Amino acid sequence: TQLITENVSCLHDYTLQIHQMRAIENASLVVISGVGYEDFLTDVIKNGTELLDSSKGVALISGCDDDHDHEHGHNHEYDPHIWLSPANAKIMAENIAAGLIASYPQHSNIITGNLSVLLNDLDALSSYAQSQLKDTSCKDIITFHDGFSYMAEAFGLNILYAIEEESGSEASAAELIQIANTVRKHRLTAIFTEFNGSKSAAEIISRETGVKIFALDMAVSGNSYFEAMYHNIDTLKEALE
Repeated sequence: TQLITENVSCLHDYTLQIHQMRAIENASLVVISGVGYEDFLTDVIKNGTELLDSSKGVALISGCDDDHDHEHGHNHEYDPHIWLSPANAKIMAENIAAGLIASYPQHSNIITGNLSVLLNDLDALSSYAQSQLKDTSCKDIITFHDGFSYMAEAFGLNILYAIEEESGSEASAAELIQIANTVRKHRLTAIFTEFNGSKSAAEIISRETGVKIFALDMAVSGNSYFEAMYHNIDTLKEALE
């Protein structure tokens, strides 16, 4: 029996190595983030493969449905980036643990022990975010990626404007004007891009308004989940003080 629990970054990266794709094809159990994030794997996962959807029980936030997203095909009913909330990550971990125990009861003690450690680490992450961000002078943010809504909600922040920008779907002149006006209206001192994401629109806004650019991590590639999330908390604190 083969178990594949791909990191969400690997699942959503269309440049996966061929051996990884073959491993998914041959797996008897595949753990997914859910909420449509892995829809592109439909043709890869064979009939009979068990899917363990870790999103069960997570309170979902409606996806971005502004004109920019409709025009470029990025409209989603719900935002799938649920793991950026530590509370959601706990639900996901519990779902995964329950599914693994059901499939591999002989390893239940190990799985339960590892889950306990992980839940404690996630509680510590939440406590750190609360302590670091509770006294920030600004709670309003603008993001140049539409996937930070769960993190903003978890950390007590308000997203004024979120735009998904990628190659071939750059922000329009009207959108740039609207974003610049929002920055000035709310007297923002920082805007946020995604690591490895497009910065072209953010750089235009920065030149026009003098606002600083900071990068947030989607916690889907490179660094560990906790390294990425602690970076995000520290970045938000620096930018919003």
